[in-house]
Amino acid sequence: MKEFVVGKNDAGQRLDRWLSKAVPLLPAPLAQKYIRIKRVKLNGKGAARDTRLREGDLLQLYINDEFFEKAGEDNAFLAVRDPRLSVLYEDDSLLLCDKPPGLLCHPDRNEHVDTLITYIQAYLYQKKEWDPEAEASFAPSLCNRIDRNTGGIVIAAKTAECLRVINRKIRGREVEKRYLAAARGTMDPPEGKLESTLVRDPGKNRTRPDGGAGTAGKTAVTEYRTLACRDGLSLLECRLLTGRTHQIRAQLAAAGCPLLGDRKYGGDGGNRGRNFQALYSYRLAFHFTSDAGSLSRLNGRSWQVDHVDFAGEYFPDFSLEDIPPWPADTP
Repeated sequence: MKEFVVGKNDAGQRLDRWLSKAVPLLPAPLAQKYIRIKRVKLNGKGAARDTRLREGDLLQLYINDEFFEKAGEDNAFLAVRDPRLSVLYEDDSLLLCDKPPGLLCHPDRNEHVDTLITYIQAYLYQKKEWDPEAEASFAPSLCNRIDRNTGGIVIAAKTAECLRVINRKIRGREVEKRYLAAARGTMDPPEGKLESTLVRDPGKNRTRPDGGAGTAGKTAVTEYRTLACRDGLSLLECRLLTGRTHQIRAQLAAAGCPLLGDRKYGGDGGNRGRNFQALYSYRLAFHFTSDAGSLSRLNGRSWQVDHVDFAGEYFPDFSLEDIPPWPADTP
C-alpha cells in the first residue's frame, strides 16, 4: 500500500485523472476497477471516480508494486496504456496482426516501447492472458518479422508450443507469405521467378544479389506477377519461397524495377514523395504438410488485409478482391 497527500497543484483534479498521472503504468480499465472496488481510498473511504480532490486529502492505494516501477527494456509493456493493434485473427495460441509501416517489430537501441511486440505483450497482459511473474522463461513472441517501413501480417505466439511449431513450419516453407509491391518501371517478363544469392553488408544494413556458384551468401527465390500498370509504375504480387533480409527490395532493384519509395535500393529519383517503400505483406496462408499438433486447425486457412494504401493511391481501379488465385496455390 502506498499513501499520497494531495498538494496544492493536484487539488481540484478528478480522482481517476489524478490516478492516471500518479500511476501511469496502471492500465485505465484496471484503474477504474480499483476505484470501484475501493482499492483506492480517499481519507480512509471509497470514493467515486469523478470526486474532486482537495488539498490535504489522504489517498491510500492498494495497488501492486509492479505498477509503480519504471518501465525499462524488460518490462516496456507496462508503459503502454492503449496498445495500438490491428488484430486479424486471435485464438488461445496465436495472434495475426496487421503491422503499419513505420512501426518496429522489435525494440532497438533507440526504441523499446513503441514496437509491435511491446504492444502485443501489453495487450495480453491487460487481458490477463499473460502474467510475466508466473512465467519461468516464456514471453509472447513474434514468429516472423518485417522491416520497419514495410507493413503487413505478423504472427505472434502466445505459447511456447505455438512458437516452436510456427517457427518449424516457416523453416519448412509451410507458411505462405504474399506481398503487394509498387515498382518503378515494368517487369520483363511480366510474370516469373527471381533467383539469386544474396550477400549481406551488415555495415550498411543492406543486401546485394551476387549470382554465380560459390558466392558466400544465401539463395533467395521470389515468384512475382504483374497485376496492373499505370503511370510508369507496376503493381506486383510477390510470393516468397525463401525469407532473406530485404529479399524483395534487393531483387526487384537488381531487376531494374526498384520499389517506389525505396531510397536504400532505388535511390531518390522518382519516389513521388513517399517516405516508405511501397511493400506490404498482405496475405498469409498455412499449408501444413507435416504434423502441427494443436495448430492443425489452422491448416488450409488464409488471411488477407482489407486495405493497402499505395495500391489504392496509385492504382485506383484495382481492388484486392480482383487478385486471381495463383496457378499453384501452395509454395
